[in-house]
Amino acid sequence: MALRNLIVRETELRSPARVVGWREAVGREGGGLVVLVILFGALALATDSFLTSGNMANLSRQWAVFAIIAIGELLVILTKGIDLSVGSVVGLTGAVVAQLLVAGFPVPLALLCAVLAGAAVGVVNGALVAYAKLPPFIVTLGMMGAARGLTLVITNANTIQPLPDSFSAIANDTVGGVPNLLLITVVVIILAGFLLRRTVFGRYVYAAGSNAESARLSGVPVPRVLVTVYAMSGLLAGLGGVLLASRLDAGVPTAGESYELDAIAACVIGGASLFGAKGSAIGAAAGALITSTLNNGGNLLGINSFYLQIAIGVLILLAVAFDQAQGRLSGRARHPRPDTTPAPT
Repeated sequence: MALRNLIVRETELRSPARVVGWREAVGREGGGLVVLVILFGALALATDSFLTSGNMANLSRQWAVFAIIAIGELLVILTKGIDLSVGSVVGLTGAVVAQLLVAGFPVPLALLCAVLAGAAVGVVNGALVAYAKLPPFIVTLGMMGAARGLTLVITNANTIQPLPDSFSAIANDTVGGVPNLLLITVVVIILAGFLLRRTVFGRYVYAAGSNAESARLSGVPVPRVLVTVYAMSGLLAGLGGVLLASRLDAGVPTAGESYELDAIAACVIGGASLFGAKGSAIGAAAGALITSTLNNGGNLLGINSFYLQIAIGVLILLAVAFDQAQGRLSGRARHPRPDTTPAPT
């Protein structure tokens, strides 16, 4: 018995302690949330107008569209893909809903047709990636150009207005003092979070992003999962385009330009990994809020927008570097080097 206790004790002493990283303690969103808190505090001290009710309402409206698009982008990134067409889909769906409204379509029907148009673009992307085995970058890059060109054809490169007041009210009205856009975005975040964390489909998404071949051998319908996530990305980009058109009270042919980069930045800053299977809806929303807050605060302080772009780029680089460092640290903790020290005699 004494010998057994000695062996157990020696094993415990020789086993390395498990390293618990920051991401393990608070989740992958922790870094983004800390940055957000610091950013809010700094801007509150720098300008008295930042925390005013009017500016908060304006910030929530700016953030809402980005957050919705970022969540759609996240679904694709989780499968180790990328969707560069979301910005063009925003412009396309805004143009579609504006043209339908000008043609006399009822607001609900015009909204439905525009959002479905965005989903259709996503289905085409997903089918080319899943069944034609084309690289997601090339597929969505081509669709980005095609959708933007179609938008210019539909609008003849002209802004479409005026639009019905009932349509403009969707994005610009409030409920009990809370902007409609904020309420819609919160609902999208909750639904996306539930889908990813509490459903079989959500587990399939993470499995496909972790190892597509292993997931397929385990019975996961990987091609259908890929088509679905691209369709959902297009649908959410379409919803974002409709809401942006409502907020602007016009169908603007150039709407959504560079939004795909903002969406990817929001996902990465919010803790998503471009290597797939890591990220959450709340993290993508937090990342979108960080970029929106930077732009909002920069405007209040009169900072050149070029410097804000530099700041966002630096944040992306830091987020990716931190993610890589955490991955290496976790790998060492899971697979420690064997102890070659000879046991005492």
